[in-house]
Amino acid sequence: MRILPRRLFVLACGLLLSTAAWAQMKVGVVDMREAVNGTAEVKKAVAALEARFKPRQAEAEKLQKDIAEIQGKLQSLQGKLNQQGEAELVGQGQRKERELRRITEDLDGDLQREQQEIGGMALGRMRAVVQKIAEAQGLDVVVDVSQTLYFKPVLSLTKAAIEAYDKAHPAQ
Repeated sequence: MRILPRRLFVLACGLLLSTAAWAQMKVGVVDMREAVNGTAEVKKAVAALEARFKPRQAEAEKLQKDIAEIQGKLQSLQGKLNQQGEAELVGQGQRKERELRRITEDLDGDLQREQQEIGGMALGRMRAVVQKIAEAQGLDVVVDVSQTLYFKPVLSLTKAAIEAYDKAHPAQ
């Protein structure tokens, strides 16, 4: 019977010590998505990406308009076209739909691949920047805001991380 009260006492002391250690822990919070997207380098890369893909997006939009026109013709001329004329319009529409699907799939795949490449590189660099900030400020842990329910704004390192990143990796 004497062993049980001792174990409870030891357990209670352990909880108090761990609570005291936690109370002294220095914590920082960063919004990694905002931090990475807020850098001059990523903003410039995204603008270049949009400019590079704009002609392909315009081509896809033109195909969508062409398809809508063909569908409109088919509806407005319903019953007035012979079978061959109708089949020709339907065939044109189907070819344009296939072409649009191919362009859209290629565009989406290329865009996603390049965004992942840019984001992965920037995320790795941002982690190193955040680590340096944490070490300089003597922080014990830094958590991402997406995993945090509440924090005081004074704990946020996001703005400092963006500034440090831009200084370490200026957009070229």
